[in-house]
Amino acid sequence: MSLAIFDLDNTLLSTDSDHAWGEFLLEQGAVDEVSYREANDRFKADYDAGRLDMMAFLAVALKPLSDNSPEQLAAWHQQFMASKIEPHILPRAEELIARHRSRGDTLLIITATNRFITAPIAERLGIDDLIAVDPEMIDGRYTGRVDGIPSFQEGKVTRLNAWLEDRDETLDGAWFYSDSQNDLPLLELVDHPVAVDPDPALREVAESRSWKIISLRD
Repeated sequence: MSLAIFDLDNTLLSTDSDHAWGEFLLEQGAVDEVSYREANDRFKADYDAGRLDMMAFLAVALKPLSDNSPEQLAAWHQQFMASKIEPHILPRAEELIARHRSRGDTLLIITATNRFITAPIAERLGIDDLIAVDPEMIDGRYTGRVDGIPSFQEGKVTRLNAWLEDRDETLDGAWFYSDSQNDLPLLELVDHPVAVDPDPALREVAESRSWKIISLRD
């Protein structure tokens, strides 16, 4: 038995749930159409290029959580799951998860997308353990600020190490599946790094280091 770690967006899903949530908010009229769409698309391009300013992104991405009640957010998230997430859950990803589960591996999702968006997705995939960006909540409402270290780039390593210490787990024999060059710090740590439908930069690294490259797309 070992640890099987999965990135979420464009790895287990054929979409970016963070960007999709922004598109959903635009469809609901919950954010300014011009400025928010420009920011949502710009931040996604920066992420894809490996140059995202995470704190600047979070200042924009977490604001709608503080602007709306928990009840409204929960209702929106149910619609979001049905319209934006369920169609992008990859059958081959579910098969991969099932193979690791059948071997008795510990399953963990680690993502740079915030927990409000991703916790229901992890639950839908049957994965109990999740490391995600934690939006700060005070007195039952989101503040629009981040709580702790964002699980992004080297932050994923920092957050994972804290999780391992808390759980008395190790990375011996661990797997990590990711599509993104942003996850190179963590891919370099595990015994079994796997590039999943990788972006061009990650594919180049994976090929040069003879890492396994797979596709979970049809």
